Amino acid sequence: MSQPESPNTTGAGAPGTLDEQAQQEIIQRIGRTLVQALPPGWSQVSVRYRSVGAHRELDAELTAPNGTEIPLAPPAELGELFARLRHGMYRENRGTWTSATYRLSRPASYSVDFDGEHEPSWENHPPHAEFAAELRLYPRAVHNIPGWLAERAGVRVPETATAADQLRRAEVFDGTDAVGRPVNNRPALAADERDRVLEYLERAPVVLAARGYDSDRLDPTAGSSVPLTFHTDGSWIWPGAVCYYLRTHGLSPQPELVDHIRRRDFQLPYVGDEARELAVAAITEEQQS
Repeated sequence: MSQPESPNTTGAGAPGTLDEQAQQEIIQRIGRTLVQALPPGWSQVSVRYRSVGAHRELDAELTAPNGTEIPLAPPAELGELFARLRHGMYRENRGTWTSATYRLSRPASYSVDFDGEHEPSWENHPPHAEFAAELRLYPRAVHNIPGWLAERAGVRVPETATAADQLRRAEVFDGTDAVGRPVNNRPALAADERDRVLEYLERAPVVLAARGYDSDRLDPTAGSSVPLTFHTDGSWIWPGAVCYYLRTHGLSPQPELVDHIRRRDFQLPYVGDEARELAVAAITEEQQS
């Protein structure tokens, strides 16, 4: 049994602003809401949520103690919670998941699986316009668009891609003048925002580091003091020099990176091993080119 969901927006602000703790809070609330709706004597229940664009589907199935599977009408609030979770788990250039399965077993054991790569098993196939809407709502780098989504959204995906194509690289300066001095044309950050941006940049994991330090190009008297490191948040890569020049000279990162950090509400996402390895591959590709 499928319960269609309202196409209304979640009202949760910009996509991708839920940190790990906020995600877990919503997942736990899903469990509590579900338990309150279950009849006595239940053994296990599964809830499936599927969404693309504004098209949403929600259904649930109860397993009785004797193993019988019974369709269950899930509370409408569950759809709202899943929608908030999907919206908040968006990752820039990587999109968000399109299906989730939540399983709860008596007395309090649960698991939740998210899938953004494979097409959901739709109860009612979404209109084609919703696949294009998905990419407008939750943009992905073209190389991160699954084939099924690209086909239905009318997007052409190249057959091959490099790691460097999937991550944006922040430049330390805007360029150099005729005699090689750094050129900067960036608006300064207010003091309070500068501190928040700097915290984000410095807390992001270091994925590559070389021994020693580089010279300070804005203050030759400072000697070798610029760290030879690279950080990533899974969407962008930036040299440790970006942090150094912001902290030491007040030089703002390039505006696109600052806008990205603002959209994330200055909350650094979890950066897993796969994202770190991709960043290392991207840095290596650029250094070899």
